[in-house]
Amino acid sequence: MSRPLSLLVVILLLITQYRLWWGENGLIEYWQTKTLVLNLEINNQQLQKRNARLDAQVQDLKSGLDALAERARFDLGMIGKEETFFWIVGDTPQLFTLPEPAMEPTPP
Repeated sequence: MSRPLSLLVVILLLITQYRLWWGENGLIEYWQTKTLVLNLEINNQQLQKRNARLDAQVQDLKSGLDALAERARFDLGMIGKEETFFWIVGDTPQLFTLPEPAMEPTPP
């Protein structure tokens, strides 16, 4: 009588272990979900930093003309009326090149 009871206990133990590890809401699914949540949190932090940078740029552009003039200089290659454009030619490597000025060019 004890042998069939022992066999039944072992079978029940195996069934509960299976459900614990591989069943619905088991440990493997828990670890996968935990990893997914961590990845999403990292992605969310990166997006929040990007949004903060973009918000700071928007506030700069709304608050004054300095940021707008800087963007016009570097992104569009424009120069102001009281500014002089210098093109330096030499053997030193250029980090970046500006496009042709879009505003009134200063005569050389």
